[in-house]
Amino acid sequence: MSVFIGRQSELQDLFDLTKKKTAAFVVVKGRRRIGKSRLIKEFGKSFPYFHSFVGLAPDEKTSNKHQLEEFSRQIAREFKTSFARYDDWSDALWAIGERVKSGKRLLLFDEISWMGSKDPTFLGKIKNFWDQQLKENNQLIFIICGSASAWIEKNILSSSGFVGRVSFTLNLGELSLTDCADFWPKTISAYEKLKVLSITGGVPKYLEEINPKLSAEENIKRLCFSKGGFLVNEFEQIFSDIFLRKSEYYKKIVKSLASGAKEINEITSQVKGQRLGRIPEYLWELELAGMITRDHTFNIKTGIDSDLSRYRLSDNYLRFYLKYIEKDLSKINRRAFAYKSMSSFSEWNTIMGLQFENLILNNRKQIQDYLNISASDIICDNPFFQRKTTRTAACQIDYLIQTKFGTLYVCEIKFSKSPIGIAIIKEVQAKITALKFPKGFSCRPILIHVNGVTDEVVDSDYFASIVDFSNFLIGKFKRA
Repeated sequence: MSVFIGRQSELQDLFDLTKKKTAAFVVVKGRRRIGKSRLIKEFGKSFPYFHSFVGLAPDEKTSNKHQLEEFSRQIAREFKTSFARYDDWSDALWAIGERVKSGKRLLLFDEISWMGSKDPTFLGKIKNFWDQQLKENNQLIFIICGSASAWIEKNILSSSGFVGRVSFTLNLGELSLTDCADFWPKTISAYEKLKVLSITGGVPKYLEEINPKLSAEENIKRLCFSKGGFLVNEFEQIFSDIFLRKSEYYKKIVKSLASGAKEINEITSQVKGQRLGRIPEYLWELELAGMITRDHTFNIKTGIDSDLSRYRLSDNYLRFYLKYIEKDLSKINRRAFAYKSMSSFSEWNTIMGLQFENLILNNRKQIQDYLNISASDIICDNPFFQRKTTRTAACQIDYLIQTKFGTLYVCEIKFSKSPIGIAIIKEVQAKITALKFPKGFSCRPILIHVNGVTDEVVDSDYFASIVDFSNFLIGKFKRA
């Protein structure tokens, strides 16, 4: 097993549950490959008894009978007993409950949506399993885990049957930048790490597939442009595993966001078909799955989120796949793809800018810490936009932080292969001029970059702070 990296705060949250004097029912959810099972296994090292069960991957031919038969075999293996076939979930769960009555135990049901999606009585039986058996052992922690976050939300977290039973819910996101950096030796440059992270984001499994002895270009070629490469077929696998129904509309929505954030009416105009009325539901499910993010703009005067919002493709791998891998699948699969420099790809700098922006927004806490902004002082923080009206100009801010002290931190996120020149000042000043905000507010321009800025930019003393993103990737800026 690979070395466990990061997740210290999440581990602490789980360890805190062991201090309870009662049994704990825990839900862990998050994107495929995000490290849910790995985190729980690490937590399980502190238990003398760790019992793990996993559902069969979804398939049209997989029935409830198949799930129960596999579950029965796992019971026999886990408890080292002779095989007994259970034809009902009540009996199978009872068999486990009888074996975990006492002692410090961690019980994991992994990919629970796979287990129970074919039996309408499954969830009711899980509830009874908890009520009648598991909670009687005050040293037991029961974790249900899954990638189908929407299924978990609908059937467990929002279900009246589980009200008051779930002790803790952990929604696992991407690793922080400082944790991502630990997948490479300290001698590797921040820019080389950035090239890989622009594709993988902070997804642990993707980072584990990196060979740190190879260059960023060699790793990308091996993972993305070689037949059988780990990330070549990952896109289709993600959709088939997470959504327990036809996924074409999910894919269409994701594709519509590959070129940039959009409002819902813009998405609807691009996604054709007969299910347009269900797009809000699909967007909600994609958001829960960790693939997209809904960024609300806000009213600076009141500090309240606006009804205006844009959906952003916040998963870096998905955008890279749609822009570069998908169109060359046939070449990759016949081993005929001639790899060329990433910089020669069409729209490469534009895409890198979007990927870089995602990395910043997914690690905004580190930006706030660097700027010495306390979370308790922040009223709103998000990408910000205002529409053009007769009184206001159109305006878009990469990342805007509003504090309760009447200060606006206008953050410009800039990806560039070369040092950023003096023109950036006019660009940011135009945005601040267009920004509508009340009298008495202060605006502090912030520049977040990689690969440096020119002396002219530094000497101008225009920016309140110039944040070198590279330092997050070499460990100079640690989390508070």
